[in-house]
Amino acid sequence: MLLLGIILLVIGLITGVSILWTIGLILAVVGGVLWILGSTGRAVAGRRHYW
Repeated sequence: MLLLGIILLVIGLITGVSILWTIGLILAVVGGVLWILGSTGRAVAGRRHYW
């Protein structure tokens, strides 16, 4: 999710499409939060890893 968010951020920045940039920003933030929670060993949605 983090990688998809970063890809959408770059595509939105290059093409100037603001909706892609917004969706990419949201996905990057959510992916970063899930990554941080998973790396601390905290269970996310009842799972130790979300992949």
